[in-house]
Amino acid sequence: MKSIKQPFYGWWIVGAGGIVQWYTSAVFWRGFQAFVPHILGTFGWSSAATGAAISLQRSESGMISPFVGVLLDRYGPRRVMAFGVFVTGAGFIFMSQMQTLWHFYVAIALLTLGMSFGTFIVFVVTVANWFVRKRARALATLMSFSAIGGLTLPLLVASIETFGWREMLMATGIGFWIIGFPATLVMRRRPEDHGMLPDGDVVGVEKTTGKPGRMAFVKEHAITMRQAIKLRFFWQLAIVTSLGQLVSSTNLFHFAALLEYGMTTALAASAAGAVAIGDLAGRAGIAVLGDRFDKRKMLTLAMLMQTIGVAGLAGINANVLGVNLGLWPLPLFVIFFGLGFGSSIPLRLSILGDYFGRKSYGSIVGLTSSVNALFGAAGPALVGLIHDIEGSYRLGFTALAIMLIISIPLAISLEPAGRVAAKARQIARRSYRERNRFESPGQTD
Repeated sequence: MKSIKQPFYGWWIVGAGGIVQWYTSAVFWRGFQAFVPHILGTFGWSSAATGAAISLQRSESGMISPFVGVLLDRYGPRRVMAFGVFVTGAGFIFMSQMQTLWHFYVAIALLTLGMSFGTFIVFVVTVANWFVRKRARALATLMSFSAIGGLTLPLLVASIETFGWREMLMATGIGFWIIGFPATLVMRRRPEDHGMLPDGDVVGVEKTTGKPGRMAFVKEHAITMRQAIKLRFFWQLAIVTSLGQLVSSTNLFHFAALLEYGMTTALAASAAGAVAIGDLAGRAGIAVLGDRFDKRKMLTLAMLMQTIGVAGLAGINANVLGVNLGLWPLPLFVIFFGLGFGSSIPLRLSILGDYFGRKSYGSIVGLTSSVNALFGAAGPALVGLIHDIEGSYRLGFTALAIMLIISIPLAISLEPAGRVAAKARQIARRSYRERNRFESPGQTD
C-alpha cells in the first residue's frame, strides 16, 4: 500500500500566510473603505485629513520596510511576525476607542508598524525563500488570498451598519490575534535549514552505494542590495510598480466615490467589492502563467489594464461633450482595475526574485516597498485634497489615469535578467579592483 505523499512544506507556509493576508485585506487594505464614511460622519473630519492619515500609513510603511527586510534576512520570520501581529491587533482596538483626530493618527501609526512586521513583506520573503522554479506560482497563490478578502466587502458594510463601526473595529483587532499568532508557528526561514530544497526538489542519491549524493544545485542569481541599487533596472522597475501603488492606494475612496456618482449603498458596495473578482482572476492567472511567459510583457499588460480601470472609475456617470456616459464605464473599472492590479503584485515580487535571487531578497523587497510607499502615500492625499477643493473625486481619478500611462513604456523596456546579472558582476569586479588598489601594500602613486 502506497503512503500518501505529504505536500511540500513551503505550501503550508503559503497557506498560513495567505489566511492572514486574506483577513488583513478584508478588514484594512480593501475593507477599511467601509469604515471611512461612518468615521467621517461621526467626527465630521475632511476627506483630506483622512487621506493624509492613510498617506502617513503608506510613508511610514515605506520607511519601516527596509528594516523589516534586513531583520528577516538576519533573524527569520517567526519573531518578526509575532511582534507585528500583536501591534496590529492593538492598533485596531485602539482605533475602536478613538475620540479625536490625533487618536486616529496614532491608531494608523500602530497599524502601520504592526502590518509592516506582521503581514505582507514577512510572507513574501519567506515564500520566495522556499520557491525558485515555482516562485511566481507560489507568490501568486499567496497574493490571491488578498483578493478574496475584497469579496467580503458587502458583508463588512452590512456588519458595520448592524453592529456599529466601533464594535466592528474591536472585533477586528481580536480576530487578528486569533488568526495571526497560530500562523507565526508555521513560518520557517529557508528549506535548507530543515534538510530540504526549494520547490520540494529531492536530494540526489547515488545508486551504486545508496549514500546521499551531492545536493542538487539551485541555479539563481545572487545580487546584493548594494549592487542592486546601482542598476538602472532596479529603479526602472521601482518606478513602474510605484505608479501602480499611486493608483491602488486610493481604494480608500472607491466606495465613497461610487456613492458620490449616484449609486445606492448596496450597488456601490457590490461594485467596490466586485473589483476583487478581477483582482483574484489576475493573481490566479499569474499562478498559472507566471512561470511560463515573459514576465516583463505580462507586467506591461497589467499596467495597461490598470490604466483602463482607473479611467473607467473616473468616467462613471460623467458628462463628456454633453453626453452622460452613465454606468457603462463601470465594468471597465470592476474588471480591468482588478485584473491589472491583481496580476501586477505577484509579477513584481517574482521578477525581483528572478533577477536578484534569495541572498538579499528581503532587503531588496523592503527597499522596493519604500519607493512604492512614497508614491502610495501621495495617492490618497492627492485625491482627498482635490475632492475638498473641487467637491468631486472624478478629477483626482482622471489625473491618476493620465499619470499611470507613463508606466507602460517603462515596463516594456525593462532589461532581461541575464543582462542585469552581467552588469551586477561588472559592478562587483569593479568594486573588488578598487578595494585592492587602495588596500594593496605595495601600491604607489
